[in-house]
Amino acid sequence: MSVTSRKFTPTHRESHHCVITGPLKGTVPAAITPLKDGGSALDESAIAPYLDFLIAHGATGVLAMGTTGEGILLRIAERRAVIERYVEAANGRIPVAVHAGAQTTADSVALAVHAAEVGAAAVAVIGPPYFPLDAEGQYRHLRAVAAACHPTPFYVYELAQAAGYAFDPAMLLRLRDDQDNVVGMKVSDAPWEKFERYLLDGYDVLVGPEALIHRGMQAGAVGAVSALASAFPDRVAAVVNEPTEAGAAGLRDLRAAIERTQRHAALKRILARRGVPVAPDVRAPLRDLDAAELALLDSIE
Repeated sequence: MSVTSRKFTPTHRESHHCVITGPLKGTVPAAITPLKDGGSALDESAIAPYLDFLIAHGATGVLAMGTTGEGILLRIAERRAVIERYVEAANGRIPVAVHAGAQTTADSVALAVHAAEVGAAAVAVIGPPYFPLDAEGQYRHLRAVAAACHPTPFYVYELAQAAGYAFDPAMLLRLRDDQDNVVGMKVSDAPWEKFERYLLDGYDVLVGPEALIHRGMQAGAVGAVSALASAFPDRVAAVVNEPTEAGAAGLRDLRAAIERTQRHAALKRILARRGVPVAPDVRAPLRDLDAAELALLDSIE
C-alpha cells in the first residue's frame, strides 16, 4: 500500500480472516470534561447528562480526554475516573474512544491499558509534546501504546501544533503494517495541503478541522472528530452527513468566533445555555472568559 494524494482506501486489512475496521464513524465530538471548584475537581455527575445530550443531537461516537477534554492537564487518577464514567454513561449506545496521550510512554501505556480494561471502544494517542521525536521515536512510542491495549482498536492522533512536530507518513505506514490493531487516525492539520499527506491507505481517517470536513469526506474520510461538536454536535452532524463547502464554511466561521474567546470555557458556557448541567470551570492554566469575551460569546448563535 502507498500514500495517495487525493483518494484513499479506508481500513480493510485482514488478520486471521477477520476484517479490521475502526469503530469511529460519522460525528465524533471531542468531549469536554466537566469540572467544579474552580477547575480543581471533577464533576463526574455531569458526564451522563452531557453524553445524553450529545447522543440526542447526532453524535455517533465520542472521544474523551483529548485536547478539548483538558486531558493533558488532569492527573492520571482523574483521567481514569473520567474514562470510567464515560464508558458507563454510554452503556454501549455509542463507542467511547479514549485519548491516552501523555508526556511519557509509561503513562500513555498505563492509560491505554486501563481504557481497554474498562471497555473503551478505542484508544487514541497524540505525539508527546515538548521533545521533537524523530520517526523512530514516534514509531516506538505509538507502537508501545498500541501493543499495550491490543486488541482494542488504536488511532493515531495527529496534531502537530500541540505536539510540536508532524508525524512521518512513512512511519505511519510501518506502524500500520507492524501492529494490527492500528486502524485509524484523527488528522488535525490545516490547510488542506498539510492535511492530505495523511490520507494513507489502511487508515480510517477522521477530520479534525471543521473547515475541511467536506473535502475530507469527499476524499474518503469516515467522519470527523470535532471540538466544535462538543457543544454543537447537531451542526457538525449536518455537515458530516451532507458534506458541502457552504456547510463547512459555516462551521469554520463558528469555530473562529469561539477561538476569539477562551475555547474550553466558552464551549462549557454554550453547553450550559443549551441545558447541559456543566459549569464553565477549567483546569489552570486555562481560564474563564473575561467581560469582553463574554460579550462576544453572547453574539454567537
